[in-house]
Amino acid sequence: MNDWPFSELRQLIDSALEQYLAPQRDVPGRLRDAMHYSLLGPGKRVRPLVVLLASQACSGECAAALPAACAVEMVHAYSLIHDDLPAMDDDDLRRGRPTCHRQFDEATAILAGDALLTLAFEVLTQLAPAALARTCIGELARAAGMAGMVGGQMDDLLAERQQLSADLSTLQHIHQRKTAALFRAATRLGGLIATWDLERTRRELFLAALDEYGAFLGLAFQIADDLLDVEGQEQQTGKRVGKDARRGKLTFPGLLGVAGARQHLMTAYDRAIAALAPLGSPADGLRQLAHFVVQRHT
Repeated sequence: MNDWPFSELRQLIDSALEQYLAPQRDVPGRLRDAMHYSLLGPGKRVRPLVVLLASQACSGECAAALPAACAVEMVHAYSLIHDDLPAMDDDDLRRGRPTCHRQFDEATAILAGDALLTLAFEVLTQLAPAALARTCIGELARAAGMAGMVGGQMDDLLAERQQLSADLSTLQHIHQRKTAALFRAATRLGGLIATWDLERTRRELFLAALDEYGAFLGLAFQIADDLLDVEGQEQQTGKRVGKDARRGKLTFPGLLGVAGARQHLMTAYDRAIAALAPLGSPADGLRQLAHFVVQRHT
């Protein structure tokens, strides 16, 4: 993604993430190093940006949503650490650098992922009032858990082992959970924080629009990722390309062909943009982000 327009927000996110990992508690140095390596490595911080931009779309302040943005990025970083392990996708390159278990070792990588996951929920307890914190914790836990991201990862592995039907319905269901669930949580967290004091009916209208946007943005992100694995270069993606086909993964280009996957990508993009109509111009940041996500495959 060239000409990234969200550099200032990314710097805000990175500064906050640094503070959460500051050496102020009794944490083993090697564990902290592994957490820092994976959490603050190169990247666009797309998911925490979604939290902040969703808050802005509801006329909220970035500062209030920043803890939730950091929590989402911690969950995402944990998922990448574990996804790269030999027992999962067995990747040795992530964001142009050795994966966590290659840079450190498998045991340290597992513990770093565990620590980031639990830290995410600790961070969410900072939100106030307490009822908002509880609601946000529940949102992120559901998105990351057995019926969300983890369940989607399990079905992704089962599909790779040809234990699930290789059809579009199965593929979409996998990525509604593996990828889109965390995007949906990101939009809802930002929206909840910005609208908590609004009348409930009005808040639900905001959240419904954001939730639909997050679902289709997550789908678009996954299709673009699949296309990059087919058409991208290692220098561009920061990870090995062509690995999905070698592992027999169920992907959009593999199932629909490149042209079909591109068409599906644009449909998801169009539906994400359409979902934002009730939010008006305050949602322009989310519209711009969706545009850049779609451009990932070019």
